[in-house]
Amino acid sequence: MKIVGFAGWSGSGKTTLIVQLIGLMTADGLRVATIKHTHHDFDLDQVGKDSWRHRDAGAGEVLLASNQRWALLHELRDESVPSLDDLLAKLSPCDVVLIEGCKFADVPKLEIYRAALDKPGLYQDDNAIMAVVTDSVVVTDLPRLDLNQPALVYAYLKANLL
Repeated sequence: MKIVGFAGWSGSGKTTLIVQLIGLMTADGLRVATIKHTHHDFDLDQVGKDSWRHRDAGAGEVLLASNQRWALLHELRDESVPSLDDLLAKLSPCDVVLIEGCKFADVPKLEIYRAALDKPGLYQDDNAIMAVVTDSVVVTDLPRLDLNQPALVYAYLKANLL
């Protein structure tokens, strides 16, 4: 299983690029999984539904299953946040895992950078960043890839990581 992270500030285009890359990778026959880390609270369940009531009553895990998909909801409660390795271990076998949002994870990653956001580039302080994907002028010794050319970004990943 190959792992590649996508780092960048909110609004830089990480999700859009990842969605485009998933399409290209699956068209090539690769099995792709993703991990999306967020600092915001989220819930996949709906208040009042049976599964929500199970969790609300104290169940540590609730597995939802249908004919189309299944999802395991695990409540951390007093547990610490799982490490990236712990999360990777929960995935089914696949060819590549794309990680969005673990900015400081020590995995090979691409930085998605937009100068218009007026934020500093992460590539300056993160040795795990292997290339900068941008629609802006960036002064760096790292490879620069065009954010508007996802097929070229995929070609770079195939040549250097996958």
